[in-house]
Amino acid sequence: MDAIKWAVNKMPKTEDSNLKVMGLDEIKKARAFHESFPQYSVTPLAKLDHMAKRLGLGEVYVKDESYRFGLNAFKVLGGSFAMARYIAKQTGKDVSELPYNVLTSEKLKEEFGQATFFTATDGNHGRGVAWAANKLGQKSVVLMPKGSTQTRLNNILAEGAEATIEEYNYDECVRMANAMAEKTENGVMVQDTAWDGYEEIPSWIMQGYGTMAMEADEQLHDYDCERPTHVFIQAGVGSLAGAVQGYFANRYPENPPKVVVVEAEAAACLYKGACAGDGDIRIVDGDMVTIMAGLACGEPNTISWDILKNHVDTFIASPDWVAARGMRMLAAPVKGDQPVTSGESGAAPFGTLACIMTMDEYKPLREHLGLDENSKVLLFSTEGDTDPERYESIVWGGNDR
Repeated sequence: MDAIKWAVNKMPKTEDSNLKVMGLDEIKKARAFHESFPQYSVTPLAKLDHMAKRLGLGEVYVKDESYRFGLNAFKVLGGSFAMARYIAKQTGKDVSELPYNVLTSEKLKEEFGQATFFTATDGNHGRGVAWAANKLGQKSVVLMPKGSTQTRLNNILAEGAEATIEEYNYDECVRMANAMAEKTENGVMVQDTAWDGYEEIPSWIMQGYGTMAMEADEQLHDYDCERPTHVFIQAGVGSLAGAVQGYFANRYPENPPKVVVVEAEAAACLYKGACAGDGDIRIVDGDMVTIMAGLACGEPNTISWDILKNHVDTFIASPDWVAARGMRMLAAPVKGDQPVTSGESGAAPFGTLACIMTMDEYKPLREHLGLDENSKVLLFSTEGDTDPERYESIVWGGNDR
């Protein structure tokens, strides 16, 4: 059984100029935009009291994104807000002037015209972009990497997108989609990763993810939890991790929670960067075979990487069995706790936390993080059973791959 690996963050700090991307005023704009959708509701925050006691923790909270807009995953928050910000910029408006009913109006479509939004995805982000484009009367084209499942492709096609599974990995699909967007009249790349020269739209996507972090923060206060002591957050390219880390660093600047980033071992580019310790980006290439399809990304988001290396405490690379354990524990928690249907990428942080708290070989990490009966841990289950057959094979069938 492969072991969990970790690297404590000792990277040199930068000027931290990207932290402002996740400034609270920006997140309030994103939240107001999402609240304008008729499909909007706050997703649940499950408080797992009995599980916390079993693990030797004070409080454990899991934000359940399987309820987001009926799409079974959080990603739509980023794609929809970035598309709105893009349309606002093209029409000379502020995004606050473009709530859902204005964005979907014939008047705005006449003013803005017809665009085609391109993206690459393992499933959840592409489905969110396709859904938003469909609702806004726009076109979308989605490329999916090798190994993507037919179920996830069908979900995207059902939203009216052009979508295909390619014979390439995620990062190569990103390059292909970007090249297609550049050759298409009114083609726009809506990708949840950033590289030099492509940073504006990814920053808007990260702000969209901030809605989820802000909701969770408010829900914690409803539970009389002043702030989390620890946040465990998963990472593929790192956009979500940077968004969550950025939100909490801005929200609690004097006393921020300790943030732990969890990656799939097969695609742990951030962990590799932390191991190197020089602050430079490291890339993982190849097929990156893992059940955590949403985390199978080998090239970090440049904006997020800057936020993460300035603020994250520890980077962790987790094997597939850890995510599978997390899925099963959330599906059948300690009696009296609310079950959470959490997919492979959604359950990776919880599985990691459970292993750290219950397995002797991870006692040094447990002690480094200061995880004990006083800890209040917040986690994000970013997807439900987005591929029901695979979910059942893992949770019911006992498979770890």
